[in-house]
Amino acid sequence: MASEANAAGTASAAGAASDTGTWEVSAEDEDWGGANISETERWASLAGGGALLLFGLKRRSWLGTFCILKGAYLIYRGVTRHCRIYGALGIDTSGQDLEAELAEPREQSFKPHTPVKHGIVVEKSVTVAKPRAELFSFWRNFENLPRFMNHLKEVRVLDDRRSHWVAKAPAGGRIAWDAAITDERENEVIAWHSAQDSPVHNTGSVRFHDAPGGGTEVKVVLQYQPPAGAVGAAVARLFGEEPSQQIEEDLLRFKQLMETGELPVAEAEQS
Repeated sequence: MASEANAAGTASAAGAASDTGTWEVSAEDEDWGGANISETERWASLAGGGALLLFGLKRRSWLGTFCILKGAYLIYRGVTRHCRIYGALGIDTSGQDLEAELAEPREQSFKPHTPVKHGIVVEKSVTVAKPRAELFSFWRNFENLPRFMNHLKEVRVLDDRRSHWVAKAPAGGRIAWDAAITDERENEVIAWHSAQDSPVHNTGSVRFHDAPGGGTEVKVVLQYQPPAGAVGAAVARLFGEEPSQQIEEDLLRFKQLMETGELPVAEAEQS
């Protein structure tokens, strides 16, 4: 009887997995805190954790040990759908349906997200040999941004204030959110923040100043909470997705695009 019950339980679990295409976490598994990450974050954690684990097992050093521990945590995070860092910060993204967001932005009133109090802050600037008005006008049309920001797949302008963003994520994934302009002064500044239900909680601004030697200084400030918690930044670096380096490279491409009207052939073919 016990073996029959075990077999039935196994068959039932297999059936549930084939019906949903995802793992299910039992109530007992969630008693200690409950699921608080989205399905997309779950699979990103599993993929990133597996990569870190393999990376660490190949190296007999302190770095290898560190990667093994971080990889094991990310796998645990993916299997349980619970992030202890999210729990401490009061963040819960478990109710989001990313596939629906990627298919079509939801028609709803925009609710601004609470300002980011924790997370990563990036500040980068570049001097471009073009007047402020020209650079401001190009940047203000957010649909131009994927032309020089490699981590963006698409930006769709919804109205004069709101836009829908789709970006690349670590381990080959993608993630989407809505944002709204919070401050705009012609030829000087554009500031924005994400919607309340965005999987990537972020605020940012780009400022345009006359440079002392001519041209325009363009300064970008970005603050965001990475979707995989604090350890997500370490995982992202392994995949070449370190945000500070990303923004610096984006600004250099912006400079070249605005000054010459084109990007290097290899990069133009990738975009």
